[in-house]
Amino acid sequence: MSVLDLFKLEGQVAVVTGSGKGIGKGIAIALAQAGADIVLASRSEDELKKVAKEIEAIGRKALVVPTDVTDIKSMENLGQKAVDGFGKLSIWVNNAGGLPDGTPRYLTRTSPEQFNAQLDLNIKAAWSGCVVAASHMSSEGGSIINISSTSSKNMGPNIKNGPYGASKAAINSLTSTFSLELAPHIRVNAVAPGPIPTENFIESMGIDSSEKEEKLKKQINIPLKRWGKPEDIGAAVVFMAAPSSGWITGQCLFVSGGL
Repeated sequence: MSVLDLFKLEGQVAVVTGSGKGIGKGIAIALAQAGADIVLASRSEDELKKVAKEIEAIGRKALVVPTDVTDIKSMENLGQKAVDGFGKLSIWVNNAGGLPDGTPRYLTRTSPEQFNAQLDLNIKAAWSGCVVAASHMSSEGGSIINISSTSSKNMGPNIKNGPYGASKAAINSLTSTFSLELAPHIRVNAVAPGPIPTENFIESMGIDSSEKEEKLKKQINIPLKRWGKPEDIGAAVVFMAAPSSGWITGQCLFVSGGL
């Protein structure tokens, strides 16, 4: 087997939550390009159908399953639909998350209700995804990838969003513990993106002009001097899902331009 063969995913079935747009879409497309069939999950069925067409154009199969990641029953349905549709489940990416209402907040200015909503979206959804994925992965094993954030270790200059950062730090801990519980057959890792100007990022950061975008970029001071792209994260997830990372588990890979 050549080194390039280690990055191939032919015959694999991957679930990607939050895959209707942005980073999730980039991950789903990358996994399909590597050879996997994809189960697409998010709340918006219309967005998922558009991504499914792109995946089918690559030559891979796509299954659309509208899902509320904050509802454990909905997540259980997602796992069952994946197995019913493709006969197996080998990769699960917990990508869905973010800010419940698109509004960054200081920890001291967050209500209990707002904090609970943040935990439901980022931590509980990843926890339930890991549990459901593990219940459907066979003795042949599988790979679970949680999407964290550079905010899990450093909120960065002028970006004050404590509840989000705390929830993503918990993702890293969750990843480490699940990796021990599910070894040796299932590997559990995380990928932590840096700033990527997705629709949600632009909205939450209040970027409404190229001037504001450039000002924010200078404030963040990314060493590699560019924003990230969904494709950057997709490539990292392919690495973490494929045999190329077969001796890696419990790790968080920061894909952040040097932040």
